[in-house]
Amino acid sequence: LAVGWESRMDAAWAPSPGGCELVQSIMDCTGRWLSSIPGNLQGDTEQLFLDDNTIQVLGNASLLLYPQLWHLSLTRNRLELIEPGAFLSSQGLEVLSLTDNLLFTNYSLTAAALSALPALRTLDLAGNQLREDMVAVLVSNLSSLESLSVARNIIMRLDSSIFTNLTELLELNLEKNYIFEIDNAFEGLQRLQRLNIAYNYLPCLVGFDLTQLRVLNVSNNVIEWFLTLEIDDLFELEVLDLSHNRLLFFPVLPQKSKLHSLLLQDNRMSFYQRLPNGTSLANVTMQFLIIDGNSTNITTVRLWDELCHSNLSSLRLLDMSQNEVWGLPDDFLAQMPSLTHLKLNQNCLEAFHLSEEDPLAMLTELDLSQNQLVELGVKVGVGDILPSLQLFNLSTNRLQALPPGIFTHTRKITTLDLSHNRVDLCPQPGEAESLPCVDIRGVETLTHLSLAGCGLQGMGGRPFQGTSLIHLDLSDNRQALSGDLGWLQDLVLTLQVLSLRNTSLSSTAVDFSALTSLVRLDLSGNSLAVFPASLGSLRLRSLDLRDNCLPALPRDVAEVPLGRSLRELYLSRNPYNCCTLGWWDALQQAEGLRVPDGREVTCSHGSRALSPGALPEPVLQSCRWQTADLALLYLVLALPTCLTLLVAFVVVFLMLKEKLLKMVKIRCGVSSPY
Repeated sequence: LAVGWESRMDAAWAPSPGGCELVQSIMDCTGRWLSSIPGNLQGDTEQLFLDDNTIQVLGNASLLLYPQLWHLSLTRNRLELIEPGAFLSSQGLEVLSLTDNLLFTNYSLTAAALSALPALRTLDLAGNQLREDMVAVLVSNLSSLESLSVARNIIMRLDSSIFTNLTELLELNLEKNYIFEIDNAFEGLQRLQRLNIAYNYLPCLVGFDLTQLRVLNVSNNVIEWFLTLEIDDLFELEVLDLSHNRLLFFPVLPQKSKLHSLLLQDNRMSFYQRLPNGTSLANVTMQFLIIDGNSTNITTVRLWDELCHSNLSSLRLLDMSQNEVWGLPDDFLAQMPSLTHLKLNQNCLEAFHLSEEDPLAMLTELDLSQNQLVELGVKVGVGDILPSLQLFNLSTNRLQALPPGIFTHTRKITTLDLSHNRVDLCPQPGEAESLPCVDIRGVETLTHLSLAGCGLQGMGGRPFQGTSLIHLDLSDNRQALSGDLGWLQDLVLTLQVLSLRNTSLSSTAVDFSALTSLVRLDLSGNSLAVFPASLGSLRLRSLDLRDNCLPALPRDVAEVPLGRSLRELYLSRNPYNCCTLGWWDALQQAEGLRVPDGREVTCSHGSRALSPGALPEPVLQSCRWQTADLALLYLVLALPTCLTLLVAFVVVFLMLKEKLLKMVKIRCGVSSPY
């Protein structure tokens, strides 16, 4: 009895057959080079993962031993056939993944097997080289399906015969096929909520009438027109992604909808109320001829008013970046009272005007970067403009100033990006007081400011008075620094991140010691020839010294407060001396310190660039001579000379000994004793 009990215990704790891993009722046999489903797994297995194997056929008896199975994954096998009776013992199967196989070879027999799954909810047939007629056969009897993916196949055309019986379908993924035409393919899918047709070849979507749909992704097609059917029904549409297409006009959206996210990035869209030369198109219309079988409809749209059918009152996110927009229609933004994120970057805007009529009271992010803005107009009255704005991106434009008092209305702004504009900060020294400038003094909520590449010259005064900046980027301003950093005096308690990259900093007299709150400092791309001594007292966590002229760092760099607090140090592209690497050895032993670019760090010995961690022995020997104690060196040099003089003196003395003694006796007049 004892032997039998012990044997049963050993079996319970033995590894799973075939090297599979068992966690509760989940069996994972991924990547085991299996050519068939193991027949000796636990009978109560509920989830079975057989991904990345070499199974070609799922036979009638393959799953007989696993009646409780509800999730089966056969992704990335060589599956060509599922025999008609393969699932007869798995009537409770709900999730089936057959991604990246070869089901096109015997799709009719596989369809017969799938039809025996009355509880199937999720089916993934992506990557099986299926045509539309094959898909129609495979899903013809799967009325219980709620989620279907046929992505990455070779479907070209969709019509009403393909998804006829999928009355319970909630989600359909058709991305990355070759679809160029859709003809009433979704009419019977009354419960469909999420539809993905991205990465296909659709030229247009006209007469859109899927009122029950919540999410529609038709990005990365070749769509030039998007027109919603003119009906009074409420559309449940919440997210519409038309990005990366060829839209020429703003889409004609439903009159009633719940749309909160509209993605129009990377199209060819513009507005035509007025052309850039001032020409008005107020009386110009466009007619769309829609032919549906024997029925012909004509839809007329005014070019200057593409919003004539659209209700944008619930819109929260509008992304129109990377288009050809040079101006917005009158009252365009007034139709979006709920808007929180507006992206108009990478367009052709030369001016952007804000007024109390378009208060955008809910807007928290406004991105106008990479345009051609020369004017930011603000019509200031008694009301607020952008009262909820937190992030304002104006980088890479042609601005020279911002409207006076603009930040008195943006009471929540935290991030302002003015990089790559030709702006100066107020106040300006001396005679430059009358020149245009940007005044951020007193903006208490502002924490992140970027002024990179603005051509700032001779920073002075107190431009940050009344602010609490945490992050300040002044990089690529080669004439900004002159003298000390006194103009940062109002930030000594708050500033944590400072970038002075590529600012022609060369003087070690610049004193950083007052910036006691700094945790990240970027001094890369400058001309520092000596490590600034004032950095030693700071408790930085990240320091960037790349692309300078440093021959060495202080030997005690790892022992001062800076070395003890640093967690990240960038050092590459400096002309370090291979014979003064004591600091490098100390850094290697510093606890918790990383040098992310350590493999790129080199030192110079003669004309050679070497890795400081693997110096050849001849170089080390040469360095020992170069770094030897000078007193010892002088002694070694002086010793031969001294010895030579001593030997010469002795020789001369011995040669002249008798003559010298006689001379002494004669002069002293003393007789010699006998």
